[in-house]
Parts: sequence; C-alpha cells; structure tokens
Amino acid sequence: MQKEFQIKVKPEIAHNEEQLKLFVAKKVRLDFKDINHVEILKRSVDARQENIKINLSIRLFIQEDFKEKKIELPDFKDVTNAQEVIIVGAGPAGLFAALKLIEKGLRPIVLERGKNVRDRRKDLAAITRFHTVDEDSNYCFGEGGAGTFSDGKLYTRSKKRGNVKSILKLLIAHGATQNIAIDAHPHIGTNKLPKIIQNIRQTILDHGGIVKFNTRVKDILLKNDTINGVETQNGDIIHASKLILATGHSARDIFELLYKKGIAIEAKPFALGVRVEHSQKLIDSIQYHCEIRNEYLPPASYSIVKQAKNRGVYSFCMCPGGVIAPSATAPGEVVTNGWSPSKRDQPTSNSGIVVALNLQDFAPFQKFGPLAGMEFQKQIEQSSWRLAGETQRVPAQRLVDFTRGKLSKDIPKTSYIPGTTSVELGDVLPKFIYQTLQEGFKMFGNSMKGYLTNEAVVHAPESRTSSPVRIPRDRNTLEHIQIKGLYPCGEGAGFAGGIISAAIDGEKCAEQCAISLNVL
Repeated sequence: MQKEFQIKVKPEIAHNEEQLKLFVAKKVRLDFKDINHVEILKRSVDARQENIKINLSIRLFIQEDFKEKKIELPDFKDVTNAQEVIIVGAGPAGLFAALKLIEKGLRPIVLERGKNVRDRRKDLAAITRFHTVDEDSNYCFGEGGAGTFSDGKLYTRSKKRGNVKSILKLLIAHGATQNIAIDAHPHIGTNKLPKIIQNIRQTILDHGGIVKFNTRVKDILLKNDTINGVETQNGDIIHASKLILATGHSARDIFELLYKKGIAIEAKPFALGVRVEHSQKLIDSIQYHCEIRNEYLPPASYSIVKQAKNRGVYSFCMCPGGVIAPSATAPGEVVTNGWSPSKRDQPTSNSGIVVALNLQDFAPFQKFGPLAGMEFQKQIEQSSWRLAGETQRVPAQRLVDFTRGKLSKDIPKTSYIPGTTSVELGDVLPKFIYQTLQEGFKMFGNSMKGYLTNEAVVHAPESRTSSPVRIPRDRNTLEHIQIKGLYPCGEGAGFAGGIISAAIDGEKCAEQCAISLNVL
C-alpha cells in the first residue's frame, strides 16, 4: 500500500533515511517495521523561523516493496531520411526543439555559431587569462548556450506554459541527478552541465539529426515572404521550409540582420543593473539566523523585490556558493554574470541586482528603431570596458560606498578572476539606474540586517538579463507574424527567461512545425 503525506522535519532528519522513517512512523501512527521505504517527492527549506525546517512531500511504501523507476529516453525515431527543419542555436530552446522534432519524425539540422562544450572551455579561459573575447565562443555562445557555463538553475514560474516535468525527465535521462525533480529550486551546476549537453547532442546524432558547430548564420533566405533556408558565414546554403530561430538574448548580429531585411522586430523592456558579491557565510547568517550554517542545510540564497523611485528593483540569478564570470560577447565591452558549481561550495555568493526598464528609457536611441534597447545596453557595456582600462577587468565599488556615491579607496579581492578596477559606478550607469539602485540597496539593508556592508562589492554591469528585442509571432501557430515558416523561439525572441522556459518554448515551436507539416 502507498500513502502520501506532507510533513515538516529538522534538516538532520530530512537527510537520514532511518531517522525519517522513525519520525514518519510516529507521526502517522504506523509500525516502523511496516514502512519499507519513504520516497521524497518534493523538498524545500522553510527558513522563516529561527528553528529552520525542511518541507517534505513524501510517499510511504507500507508493507510494499519499493522499486526505483529509472527515467529513460522516449522511443525516438530514426529521422535520417525525414523532412528537415533548420534550428539556429544550440541552447536549451534549440536542443529541446531538436529532441521534439525527432520525436515527431522530423530531422533537425542544428546550426551553432560557437564550439562544442569541450573546445569552448579554452575560449572561456582566454577571456579570464588574456582578456580576449571570441565573438562566436564565449559564456553566451557555443553548445548549450548561456546556460552551460552559467549555473544551470532550473527554477521557473512558467509552469502554465508547458510540461516542466517532461523537461526535467529528459535532463535526468541525459545524466542530471534525480534531485532536480524533487527540489523546489532545482540546480544542476556548471561543472555537471557540459556532460549533460554532450549527451543530448549524442541523442540527436544517434537518431539521424545533424549538429554543426562553428556555423554562424549569415543570412536568412526568403521566397515570397516564406522561409527558403539559410546561408552560413562559410557560404554554404542549407534549404528548408521551416526555421526555428533560437539564438539567445545576445545574438545582436541576428537582430541586426532581421532589421536590415525588413523582418518585423520590436524593442522590448528588460532590466539592467549590477552584480553584488557577499561572503556566503554572511548570507547564511542572515537567512538562517545563525553564526554557522547547519551542515544539513544548503548554502542560503535570497530573493528580494522592492520599489524605489517608482521602479522595480530586484535580485536576479542569485548564485549561492558561486562566482562572478566575464560574459562579454564581443571585444570592447564588459558584462558580468554569475554561476555556481553543483555543490555550491565557493566561499562567496553573488546576485544580479537590477532595475526594471521601460521603452521610454531608450528614447535617446530612437534613431535605431527596434534596436534602441540593444544600443542602450551596448553603450553601458562599452563604457564599462573603457573605464576598466580597456580590459576585461570590471568596474567595481564597495557596497556602502556605492550607496553614498563615494569612490572606494581599494577593492577587496573578489571571485571575478580578470580583476576589478575601482570606479565610481555613477560614471558607468545612467543616473536614473544608479540612483534607483542606491535607494534599492538601502531598502535591502533594512530587510536583511547585515546585507548593507562595505565588505560586499558591486560589479558593473549586469546587463544581459533578457533580450532587448522581441520577434513577434502568431499566438496560436508561433510563426512569425510576417514570414511563413519562421518560428522565433526562446530567450532571443523574447518568449522565455531561463533554461526551463526556453526548453518548453523550443518544444512548442517544434510541435507547431510538425503540425504545419502535417506530421502527427
């Protein structure tokens, strides 16, 4: 017999199977010997009180054996000789679109401007060591997209958009831990994601799909406002009647290409700010109300939202036990992002702290039309590069100094390996963003006692929170409103905001391709 329950337990009980069985037996008045297994279905931390508890959703196997179900791949078809669909971009949207196409009996041709995950590492090291940025291979471009080397957070609020569980199952089938289906805020870790991405690529290849690296799309070929294929930077022509455009939020050349060709795009609001780093020990003490974190608790995170100067100011992509990484996609710019390894065991934590922007903020760049937000973003990144000595060192300021508009005399060593340059960040950020962040940080300090400290360091800018451009599409068919056979997809099209939502959008676009091609 099986029964499900919701319980709260101490962290040490949640991590000890025998103690958990004893607790549950007493709680539900069962004989301990009758409980063969306690299966954890969902797990989250409740840190609202000083006595921190773990919320568990469990299934008891009472006088019944438990057999762990291994999650395996769907019965994918061999699509070697099937009709072809081009996918531009091998991030989560593109890869999951490819898997769905194979499931539907269509052959994906995945074109990725960057390198495979193994070769990509060398270019990431070059950014850190030599301050050189490869426009096609960096933290944003390459196999797996921006998510591969920026953490692998899987939490999403997009549960109404598609089947989150199916995405998680596919990740598990390709090597992710079962915990991602259990934890309230699942996370894979930058150290483990590359292998999972490689496994997904192998699945695509094993079933007849094609994956091409170092293949930047130079042009989109049209015939009577209908997709006819693409031309690559090598001069190769690939013909197809369906194109899933999943290039991510930083593919500025694609946005420029669409605009040049007269294909409808529009400016989209996004958020921009800074990335702040604290010691993980401090964040643990604030969130867990203790001097030393219980060994059975994960490194603490935080999520905070305030209104300052009539704008939203909020934490973004918080990385407990993580580091700050250089994420520029072209020479002459500085961009920050954060990531954590799977164990989240680094001594520092970091988070983007960003200000919500609106289209009126881009008015000085209106001559760029729908690319106004992109140019606004680009100017700040290029200004940061100049102020940091035309290197990948990042403009930085101690947190209290930031709120006071005071240049820091020195900057403590941070996890950002290229290094920092002490800059008054009011010279980097537009005045309205800077002042809103100053007020926001003060509010954060009031809510989280100890957060507002001069031992914390602000790095600027955090500018790639989401795409500054939206590629409009039909709500039902997901085709571009103007170009038949073009499916704008994922973060780069303005329809997703993270690994899971991008993967869901990729699947949905693939399904619509299949419907359009009369494939059931």
